[in-house]
Amino acid sequence: MALKLRSQYSVVITLLVIFRVAILATAHNSRDDKYVRDACSVTRYRSLCIRSLAPFSSAAKDSPVIWARAGVSVTLSEAKGVALYLMKLNRNNNGTRSGRRNYYKAALSDCVELFENAVDELHQSLRVMRNLSKRTFGTQLGDLNTWLSAALTDADTCLEGLKRGRYANPIRAKVSRTSYTASNALALVNKLAATGVRNLPDP
Repeated sequence: MALKLRSQYSVVITLLVIFRVAILATAHNSRDDKYVRDACSVTRYRSLCIRSLAPFSSAAKDSPVIWARAGVSVTLSEAKGVALYLMKLNRNNNGTRSGRRNYYKAALSDCVELFENAVDELHQSLRVMRNLSKRTFGTQLGDLNTWLSAALTDADTCLEGLKRGRYANPIRAKVSRTSYTASNALALVNKLAATGVRNLPDP
């Protein structure tokens, strides 16, 4: 009888521990969810922003600096993936005498070059984000806006050229996602600009 009671007591204790852990996890996730939603409230593509930046919630909390850096980092990752995808398609596209095919090949080649530029511009942006300081904050924000805007323009220019071709629709979907994340990153950088230089390291 005593053994049975001890066993039942152990089960109850275990269930209480599991319940408490679940409550704490729910509360933690709720806080993290609030952080990312607040950060993404300034972006145009809010749902995409929340999905792509949710993993940064615990570290970023309510820091505009970290959210802006995360936005640039995610955009760079997206652009690299699209650049590799485009280069692979371009290598495999041998072309034919068809005018339509030649148009597609030219548009694809243009997109490869545009995304190579975008990746470079996003690398520059991330480098600036990692070295923000109070002394050069204004200049750095100007550089960030220039490079992020250029990366966004590169993605949009690629989209304009992709009107036909076997892979046009899949490419447009991937390029559009990069364009949207770049737009979100730019919005997060502008939010950082509005908050000022507090919490930035001294020169």
